[in-house]
Amino acid sequence: MKMPTKQHDLTFQQEIKRWDEALPLGNGKVGCLIWGNAEKLRFSLDRADLWDTRPAPEVLDPGFKYSSLVDLVDQGDQASISRRFSDFFTQYPYPTKLPAGRIECIVGHHADNMKFKLNIREALAEVEWHSEGSMHRLESFLHADTGLGHIRLQGEKANLTQLQLVSPDYSGAYAVREDEQSSFDISLASLGYPNAEFSSDGNTVWFCQQTNHDLVYAIVIARRQYSEEAIEWVYQFAANLDGEDWLEQAIGNVRSVAAGYASARSGHAAWWRQYWQQSTLTVSEFEIEKMWYVTNYLFGSCSRKGAPPMPLQGVWTADEGYLPPWKGDYHHDLNTQMSYWHYLKANRLREGESFIDFLWSLRPVAREFAQTFYGTSGINLPSVMTIEGQPLGGWAMYSLSPTNQIWLCQAFDHYWLYTGDREFLETQAYVYMKETAMCLLDLLKPGEEDKLYLPLSSTPEVHDDSLRAWLTPNSNYDLSLLRYLFARLEQLSRYLGLEEEGERWNSTLSRLPDLAVNQTGLMLASDEELTESHRHFSHAMAIYPLQLLDYRRSAEDKEMIDRTIVHLERLGKGYWCGYSFAWMAALYTRQGNGEAARHHLQQFWKYMCSPNGFHLNGDYKVAGITQFHYRPFTLEGNMAAADALQEMLLQTNNGVIRPFPAVPREWLENGVEFERFRGEMGIVVSAKALRGKVEFVKLKAERDGVYKLENRFATEQLLVVAEERSCVVQAPVHSELSISLLEGQSCTITSFVSKESISAQLNINKG
Repeated sequence: MKMPTKQHDLTFQQEIKRWDEALPLGNGKVGCLIWGNAEKLRFSLDRADLWDTRPAPEVLDPGFKYSSLVDLVDQGDQASISRRFSDFFTQYPYPTKLPAGRIECIVGHHADNMKFKLNIREALAEVEWHSEGSMHRLESFLHADTGLGHIRLQGEKANLTQLQLVSPDYSGAYAVREDEQSSFDISLASLGYPNAEFSSDGNTVWFCQQTNHDLVYAIVIARRQYSEEAIEWVYQFAANLDGEDWLEQAIGNVRSVAAGYASARSGHAAWWRQYWQQSTLTVSEFEIEKMWYVTNYLFGSCSRKGAPPMPLQGVWTADEGYLPPWKGDYHHDLNTQMSYWHYLKANRLREGESFIDFLWSLRPVAREFAQTFYGTSGINLPSVMTIEGQPLGGWAMYSLSPTNQIWLCQAFDHYWLYTGDREFLETQAYVYMKETAMCLLDLLKPGEEDKLYLPLSSTPEVHDDSLRAWLTPNSNYDLSLLRYLFARLEQLSRYLGLEEEGERWNSTLSRLPDLAVNQTGLMLASDEELTESHRHFSHAMAIYPLQLLDYRRSAEDKEMIDRTIVHLERLGKGYWCGYSFAWMAALYTRQGNGEAARHHLQQFWKYMCSPNGFHLNGDYKVAGITQFHYRPFTLEGNMAAADALQEMLLQTNNGVIRPFPAVPREWLENGVEFERFRGEMGIVVSAKALRGKVEFVKLKAERDGVYKLENRFATEQLLVVAEERSCVVQAPVHSELSISLLEGQSCTITSFVSKESISAQLNINKG
């Protein structure tokens, strides 16, 4: 099994001047960004559940209801809409994700030849520098299991180096804005927190930060000196969320690490070795391969089973004296969904289950919000929300759109689809989707020709915060999601033997209007087409990710996909963000257009990402890619780009396994391979192509099933080797070959050359 190599590491030959270019470490709950120089090396810390959850007063007002919003839209009263449903997002600093503070390593001397390196195989940060004629080497990691942070410094007179704790700038005295082009400039001081209290006891120091609500947290660090040339620190990020005696326990934890740095690093590295074995890929275009590994490193660092799922910035909240971009919230009109697009095919189930578990745990909150805000049964979450599922405000067209909840349903549907776990389908996926449908059914009302329509309709984020953003119901965005939900419920209910429910879902589906289309392809709504460049391809949801249209199913679907993509090309990229490039690459994979998909991924990674891989949304290099030149960091673009790359290499929609359906000819010639990608219904797929041909496809079944493989080999005669058995089958090129496998069984499919090749293929299958 291939592992990341030193070539995949991130290496910088100079000091790192910004927090959003730092070396990122994380264990799902705690994050650390290492940056700066030898005079002051910074460790900016974050914790996933560190939130100020105080509600804005408008949320508690009796008029904060969907019916009031409908009335105000009918009246055309934009000022009241903004005042009652939107403005409080920026009017109040809370609710918000919080930065935690930092550790600073003070050497005090100018450094020459400074080098930063992130070893992604072991999630280990390494910093080297020469200062006053001597060499210094610092290593640091956040333990994958214990949650403790470890720092080791080696070098002449290392014992003279000091570590100091720096609390967030809640006083506002030291705020320095490093991103002058960002308009999100709410100071931390506006939260009204008292200054942190610093304490020490022997070799242990800490600060305790009280907030203006129930939260109290601390960063605790202990020093251990072995010699003048070797010193270590252990730190823990603790909070009263951890239970009684939380601070005393944290102090005890950092003091009682008996095994030392080397042993802790070994245990930490073991977790990451197992993580990397879940899937791999090799692409002859190495920079693309490297970015896939970097993205999966970021995912493994900020999403873990048992921890909150990643909000906008994951576990790396901004460290610049201001609130994080968009308050670091949970955005459900694209961001959270895209952040969890790629993990299933990448076979990183446990890490991705964080999102599913989070949404499931919020069902009581979603039920209450559906009742109190929408006045319906069922469940629905605010589309811009806190870690507790409470609304933050923002443009009402999207922050309070009921159909965004359907997009969350796809996370449950896809988890069932990729695992084939019937128990999960029965007890969670179907339940979550059905409860969402109950909310939407209460909102839908009969209109022209007895079709069903929502009271309000929009499409993220077209026409921004204006009355024009309220489109004629139903927008294609809303309609695509509604058609997806009721179609899938109908299919799943019949699969589960719930025939009466299936009839109900099918009846609802039949009463939904058709998607609005014209010569430009998919429209915004029945009376409006997209007429300008825009970042959010919400009108094209039916193509991807919902896949209601299938390029292979009919000439009509093919034409509609082609028209929609051509229209986006004509409108241009002037108002795209980083995630737009990733999404566009995914749209091209529906056509099988590997060249265009690669081009857009190249632009994304080269111009829209920081040197450390962070998606910065804008063309911050001012390279003429888009007109957005800001750099607010969010993660959804990273994960969406990884998903698009995986869709180039393997597609499994509608139960058919298609290896290399959208790769550039150059990759096929020079070599492209993936191992242990996950397909539908519990099949794990590996494949390789070289010299313009598919060399082999290997299937391993986690469940009994009949799996369909499209013949993408160069011959109609295929050799199928399963365990110690083999057979030659006839399958026309691009036809579907059905293969029956029992749980735990594997088989390898290759082109049949001669009987003498069978023994060689048996060896491949064993491997």
